[in-house]
Amino acid sequence: MNVTVALPVAASRKDDFPGLAGNWAYLDTAATAQKPQVVIDAIAKAYGPDYATVHRGVYERSATMTLRFEEARESVARFIGAASASEIVFVRGATEGINLVAQSWGQRLVAGDRILLSALEHHSNIVPWQLLRDRTGIEIDVAPLTVDGRIDVDALEALLTPRTKLVSIAHVSNVLGSVADVARISRAAHAAGALVLVDGCQAAARIVIDVQALGADFYVFSGHKLYGPTGIGVLWGRADLLDSMPPWQGGGAMIETVSFEKTTYAPPPQRFEAGTPHITGVMGLAAAIDYVQAIGIEAISAHEATLVKAARAALSRINSVTLFGPDDSAGILSFAIEGVHPHDIGTILDESGVAIRAGHHCAQPLMNVLGVPATARASFGVYNDLDDVARLAAGVERVTRIFGTGSK
Repeated sequence: MNVTVALPVAASRKDDFPGLAGNWAYLDTAATAQKPQVVIDAIAKAYGPDYATVHRGVYERSATMTLRFEEARESVARFIGAASASEIVFVRGATEGINLVAQSWGQRLVAGDRILLSALEHHSNIVPWQLLRDRTGIEIDVAPLTVDGRIDVDALEALLTPRTKLVSIAHVSNVLGSVADVARISRAAHAAGALVLVDGCQAAARIVIDVQALGADFYVFSGHKLYGPTGIGVLWGRADLLDSMPPWQGGGAMIETVSFEKTTYAPPPQRFEAGTPHITGVMGLAAAIDYVQAIGIEAISAHEATLVKAARAALSRINSVTLFGPDDSAGILSFAIEGVHPHDIGTILDESGVAIRAGHHCAQPLMNVLGVPATARASFGVYNDLDDVARLAAGVERVTRIFGTGSK
């Protein structure tokens, strides 16, 4: 393969990530991204000399930490193009964000109402709606995919009915890397009277997000896939929607007044943030956003596109390898080797210091569409380079030799 191709992001970025020490080719960023030292330092500082509670103390350090906490909320709002920081709700991750919408906004749905998903959704964007269906009697429709693994928007539009109340789709597939035409889907959904929720877990670190330009009504993502810490994520919702939604958990911080007779609730976003928040997680998330913005999301997108193109070219030359998803996937490449279980692929690659994901990727319905029980998945980040792609290809070639297949 041509290793002289210039990458948009310097290979020296690998040095920013202490978790990559030891010549490790980490190709599992879609599961969770490695953390740059600046994020680790921000978390250590938040837990150390800066540590204090937020929204409660009257002493100086607590007031300072509260200010930084709310500045982080503003940073998130700018990062995704939100109209106001008050539209940003901190949650544990995208999974919790979707569940929040299902349990709070979903209370208004009744038997016969419909929710429209797609065939490539992560379980976190399927199971919460099934739980709601089981409680309320709503119905779930599923839009199919195009041949190259994108959401078939024509088919999705044909499934919209006056009873469709929400379209909930992944911005970027965690298996195929295909990017949804969210703006078009939003226009069609709104024309039918439905809202749109977007699972942005795989998009947040890979492509520019502008929730207003996308026309979304809710958008969720997780910090740990954005080079930030685990246990912190974001739900963005339009201000009028959040204001109309009841709390989904009760406790401190989300109230105005409490008596044994009656409780009144704080306005959004505090209404949805019961209890002591993940203070240090928010600090780490803010540092991660600063890190990716200093590089530039456009540069990261181009960098990962170059790596995916190189990986697809290299693996397509190997006998018995099937590639899934579109040629222009966003940083993610799933593949299979005829006669070899993905777990065996992952184990053999690990022997060479190459880390990939093997399994159904929390997308079992999509595996059924692809006609396989599981896939091997290589996913790239800002720290990967063409040497990692070469090691992936060499490892896959070794797998084919072990299992008796060869190159084309």
